[in-house]
Amino acid sequence: MSSIFDVGVMSRRSLLGGLAATSALVLLHPFSARASANQAHLRLMETTDIHVNVFPYDYYADKPNDTMGLSRTGTTIDTIRAEAVNSLLIDNGDVLQGNPMGDYMAYQHGMKDGDVHPVIKAMNTLGYTVGTLGNHEFNYGLDFMFKVLSGANFPFVCANLTKGRLASDPKQDDLFFKPYIIVEKQIKDGAGDESPVKIGFIGFVPPQIMLWDIKNLEGKAQTRDIVEAAKAWVPAMKEAGADIVIALSHSGIDGSAPSEKMENASLHLAAVEGIDAIFTGHQHLVFPGPKSWDGIANADPVKGTLHGKPAVMAGFWGSHLGLIDLLLEKDGNSWKIVDFTSEARPIYHRDDKKKVVADYADKKDVVEAAKAEHEATLAYVRTPVGKTSAPLYSYFALVADDPSVQVVSQAQTWYIKQMLADTAFKDLPVLSAAAPFKAGGRGGADYYTDVPAGDIAIKNVADLYLYPNTVQAVAITGAQVKNWLEMSAGMFNHIAAGSKDAPLLNNDFPSYNFDVIDGVTYQIDLSQPPKYDSSGKAINPDANRIQNLAFDGRPIDPAQKFVVVTNNYRAGGGGSFPEIAADKVIFQAPDTNRDVIVRYVHDQGTINPSADANWTFKPLPGTTVTFESGPKAKQFLAAVKSVKIEDAGDGADGFSKFRLVL
Repeated sequence: MSSIFDVGVMSRRSLLGGLAATSALVLLHPFSARASANQAHLRLMETTDIHVNVFPYDYYADKPNDTMGLSRTGTTIDTIRAEAVNSLLIDNGDVLQGNPMGDYMAYQHGMKDGDVHPVIKAMNTLGYTVGTLGNHEFNYGLDFMFKVLSGANFPFVCANLTKGRLASDPKQDDLFFKPYIIVEKQIKDGAGDESPVKIGFIGFVPPQIMLWDIKNLEGKAQTRDIVEAAKAWVPAMKEAGADIVIALSHSGIDGSAPSEKMENASLHLAAVEGIDAIFTGHQHLVFPGPKSWDGIANADPVKGTLHGKPAVMAGFWGSHLGLIDLLLEKDGNSWKIVDFTSEARPIYHRDDKKKVVADYADKKDVVEAAKAEHEATLAYVRTPVGKTSAPLYSYFALVADDPSVQVVSQAQTWYIKQMLADTAFKDLPVLSAAAPFKAGGRGGADYYTDVPAGDIAIKNVADLYLYPNTVQAVAITGAQVKNWLEMSAGMFNHIAAGSKDAPLLNNDFPSYNFDVIDGVTYQIDLSQPPKYDSSGKAINPDANRIQNLAFDGRPIDPAQKFVVVTNNYRAGGGGSFPEIAADKVIFQAPDTNRDVIVRYVHDQGTINPSADANWTFKPLPGTTVTFESGPKAKQFLAAVKSVKIEDAGDGADGFSKFRLVL
C-alpha cells in the first residue's frame, strides 16, 4: 500500500502547479479508492505550531516568505480534503504567540469583549473539528488566552492542565478544559452508505509551562504528567463509546526513558493502551521524515509510527499539513482500524537551485479574515525607536562573539543595574546571559538577524529577541557560572586536535540554549568532550571545556557571588541548565526582554553593538572545522576579528559552508 501511495505523492508533486489552485483533478487516496462495502477511509489532518503565522510573510525581515503561512496551508487543506471521502481537521497548539502580529494583538490592540483574534478568525474559515493547547498559549496570561480561544467556532481539549492542586486521581482534577471530546461523524463507506463512527480526541500540553510561564500561572494552574493523565482518561473515553481514540499531543518525540513530567513525551504516550493514533508537535520538526529520528526505538520515521501506531508531526508556521489516513472496517456496531498511512505534506519545495518554490496559492478566505490586523502589524513593526552605529547580524552567532547577542546583553545589564540599585544585591557584580534565537538551523538559510546600520524599528528588536520572555535575575556562584557555560558549550561537537574540516555544530542542540555570558571572559576547548548533553545530563562529569574563565581580568573565584540577568524561561529551569532554577531567582521583572531592548535603544539614542570578543575557542593548531550559515554571511567575513573564517563553498538546502581555523 505504501508504494502505491508514494507514487500518488510523486504524481501530485508533478501536477501541483495546475492542481493546487484549481482542484481540476483529484487523486483519491488508495483507501478511498479501494474501500469495500463495510470499510471507510477517514483522513485526519493536522496543523501545529502555527505561531500566529497567518500570512506567508516574515514580519521580522519585512518581506514575503513562501515556506510559511496558514493561508497557504488552507489551500493545501482544500486539496487534501478532496482526496478523501471522509476527513477531519485538528490543530495541535501554539497558535497565539510567535510573531509580531501576536505581540501587536496582545500589547497594542488588546482583546475587548466580542473581539476575535486574527489567527482564530483565519482558523474559523477552515473547518476545524477540535484543537489543543501549546505552551505558547500562556505567554500573554490566562485572561488573554481565554478571550482569544472563546472566539473559536471549535472546542479545545486538554487533559493535564488543572485550576489548582492536583487531585489524588487524575479524573478528579479540576480542569480548565474538557479532557476529551467524542465526535460522532457520519462516514461514507465503499458502497456509498453512511453510518456513524465515534472518534475521541484527547489533548495534552507540556507540563513545563509551570516553569516557562510561572509569572502567569503560579497559584492559578498546575500540570500533570502527560502519560499519567492519558492512562486515566483513555479508558474513560472507551467506556464512553469512542471507537477510535486520537491523541493531540503538543509534545515532541524523545527516545530517552520515561521520566516524570517529561517535556517531549509523545513516544511514551503512544504506548498507552487504547490510543489509536497520535498527532505530535512542539519540536518544530517533521515526522515521518528526516534521519534525525533514526535510532529511536519504537519510532519508525519511514512508515510514520510510534509504538506501531500512526503518528505525524507537521513542522511549524504552517510549513506542512500532517496527515493520518485510516482504513476503517465495521466490526458489529463499531469500527476498527485495519490499515493506515502517515504523511507530513509540505506547502513548498526547493528547485534545482535550492530556491524555495510555493506549491500552493493563498486561500482567499484566510487572507481576508486577518487582512486588517496584518496591515496594522506592518505599521507597528516599522516604527523607529533609535539608531545603531554598526550592523546587527547573527550569521556567526554560534561560532564567535556576535553583535546581535551583544546588544541584548548590553540592554539587560543596563536594565538590571537600575532595578537592583536599591536592593541587597546592588553591590554584586552583574553578568548577562543571552542566546542567538535566529541562527539558521531548522528555520532555514534565511533565518538570521540582519539589521543594517542606521534606524532600528520595532521589527528589528523583535528580530533580535523573538519571544515575549520577561527579565529575571539569579544569584549564583562563580562555580555555577562555569557550569552554565559548560552546558552552553554542548552546542559543539567533540573535535580531535589535528582534524580537518570536522563538523563543528551539534545539530541536536538548539541555538536558544547557547547562552553567551557577558561580563566574564573565557575560552572553549573543543578537544574536550561536552560535559552535559542537551537535556542537562552530565555525560562527561570530568570534562572542562570552559578554560581561562576570568572576571575583571582575574581567574573567577568559584565561591564568589554574581547576579546573572536572563529571562524567565532560563531562570525557571528552561533548557535544564545545571543548578539554574526558580530557587536562585532574586528578581522577576514586569517587563519583557524585548521591551527592555526597545527602552535601551531609545535611552541611548544610538547604540554601538560591536562584539567585544569576550569568548573564543581555545587554539588547536593544525585543526579546522566547518559549519553552515546563510549565504549573506560572506558579506561579513572581514568583520569577524576573533576567529579566522573562510568560505568553504555551498552547503545543503540553500546554506553556505564555512571553515573555521582553530
